[in-house]
Amino acid sequence: MANGEGLHALGRQIDGKRPANAKHRKRRSRVKWTLGIVGLVVVLLAGAVAGYAWYLNSQITRIVVKHLAPAPTKGVDVGSQNILLIGSTDRCALTVQNPAYGLCSQGVNGVNSDVVMIAHIDPATHQLSILSIPRDLFVPNARVEGAYKIDAALYEGPSQLVNAIEEDFGIPIQHFVELNFDSFANVVNALGGIKMYFPEPVYDEYSGLDIQTTGCTALNGIEALQVVRARHLQYDPPSVTTDDVNYWPYDPQSDLARIRRDHEFLRVLATAVAQRGLTNPIADAQLISSVAPQLVIDSGFSTRDMVNLVLAFHGTNAYSVPQLTMPVMVDQFGDYYYEGSDFGDIEFPSEPQDHQVIDQFLGVTSNTDSMNGGDLPAPGAISVSVVEGSGTYDEGTTASALTALGFRVVGTGSTEVVANQVETLVEYDQATPTVEAAAQEVAQSLSGQVIMAFEPTTDGAEVTVVTGTDFAVNQPAPVVPPSTTTTGPVAPNGAAKAGTSTTTSPPTTTTTLPIPEDFSAPTTPVEALQPWDPRSCTASGGEGP
Repeated sequence: MANGEGLHALGRQIDGKRPANAKHRKRRSRVKWTLGIVGLVVVLLAGAVAGYAWYLNSQITRIVVKHLAPAPTKGVDVGSQNILLIGSTDRCALTVQNPAYGLCSQGVNGVNSDVVMIAHIDPATHQLSILSIPRDLFVPNARVEGAYKIDAALYEGPSQLVNAIEEDFGIPIQHFVELNFDSFANVVNALGGIKMYFPEPVYDEYSGLDIQTTGCTALNGIEALQVVRARHLQYDPPSVTTDDVNYWPYDPQSDLARIRRDHEFLRVLATAVAQRGLTNPIADAQLISSVAPQLVIDSGFSTRDMVNLVLAFHGTNAYSVPQLTMPVMVDQFGDYYYEGSDFGDIEFPSEPQDHQVIDQFLGVTSNTDSMNGGDLPAPGAISVSVVEGSGTYDEGTTASALTALGFRVVGTGSTEVVANQVETLVEYDQATPTVEAAAQEVAQSLSGQVIMAFEPTTDGAEVTVVTGTDFAVNQPAPVVPPSTTTTGPVAPNGAAKAGTSTTTSPPTTTTTLPIPEDFSAPTTPVEALQPWDPRSCTASGGEGP
């Protein structure tokens, strides 16, 4: 059963002949956390273990997840799929309470998500990539009732998170995978632990991480959990000569730094799994039996799908898989007040960087309709209205700039200002391929703190642009000789934004905006490990790549 033909047959058999007494577990409300990174590895293993097929099929919990998209049927990404990987911090749902995680009886029962991670899989091209969305990114449709940080979407369940990702970013989600604390720890323990190299001592009071020595260190399940959950990490650099953690500096990037370390941990974990050898029932039996009872997947994710993933990706080198993070602008002003409510520290989106990273993640071009496949419509085919939403700009000049790009502007207006800093929203209110693609085309024609939103439009337009605090409309690419530098994107007042330029060779439009005073520069999609970050070990116990 370790060969490809046998695995295909196994998947068909299981999907067609499920035991009559197999029961679906009732879905409990679950909190989501950062360790969804292990989900893809577990799914691949689950499909690989032929000897435990019936056990696997009866133990995994399948739930109904709404808003999942069909795989693209046209365009360069035809047949590809995106798997949303989530973990659960629901201490109350654990069979046995563990003080290492925090106790339900002591009120440790919050509902939100630390990190949202998506795996893009293209079996036809054997391409695999990972995208993380930072937890504090403020998005317009996180909750059914409106704007919130993305980590709050899961308070209303996985269907709402899927919906928010698709509406706000244009990333279609085909499958959902969820694990809990026990699942993660059991995976690591079933592997006999894993090893990571610590260049400097590190400590995190909140996650329990406390590594006082440097070098290659063996970690059990709970210790590995502490590594990937650490977002208040302190480190002991050579310049600090005390063992007192009160004098150790903090990693300044908090959650963004945790994403960086989680990506490295995923490489280490996937490598450890690969070294055991997939499609080996004896080697993987312990691992599967420790994970299956806590694994939750969407009801459409069949065993045959898992088997096919194994066949397509079992030889993938974890260090060759692109792992990206959505670029964001981090606030520098402290608590963010929106419609009178305090949302704490937040992050705003950044265009064109966000769409460029999404295109890279999905393996498509900038002209691709990422939700439905095929090409985006031409501006002349899109009706747009403009609503002034920041109290700063003139909607008339914004409309003129959009008209210069070829869009059909059908109306203007204004609305209540809801915060001192607001994102520019590209709103659309029809969940049809044509209108979704129109919103994506408009969003890609703007720069700055811009994001799509499924909201009612005005003046009968397909798309409404509600202007925010920091944005610009891109200028049409001028037809000029190569290597000619011209004025950059047009601000809503009709003037070019300061410090911007467009170089055409051949004619294109490249947008560079001044960094808003109250925000950091956009973060990068890939960040190198810092000197204090744990990483892989070499076979001899030295520092890995």
